[in-house]
Amino acid sequence: QVQFVESGGGLVQPGGSLRLSCTVSGGIFRLYEMGWYRHAPGKERERVASVTFGGTPTYGDFVKGRFTISRERNTLYLQMSALNSEETAVYYCNRLSNLLPWGQGTQVTVSS
Repeated sequence: QVQFVESGGGLVQPGGSLRLSCTVSGGIFRLYEMGWYRHAPGKERERVASVTFGGTPTYGDFVKGRFTISRERNTLYLQMSALNSEETAVYYCNRLSNLLPWGQGTQVTVSS
């Protein structure tokens, strides 16, 4: 049974940086195409970025070069910079091919 544990969120100032981590247990992580998602109150969950098992990244249009997704062993990362208030949301990780049960997510709040 695959489980996701997200961490690294917190309160940051506009323009700041944050590095999110997602630790994956169970399953065969190295064979999954993985993604970061975010969900803000009153809005639909959206995909922020994804990366294939071979390391090829894909980003949402709003990222505009500010984020970098990567994976290493059992951990998925999202390095974020130039954060603005629109990034305020709970961030989750999951696989792209058939979603698994969501983890608890990690809260990112961008505020001055």
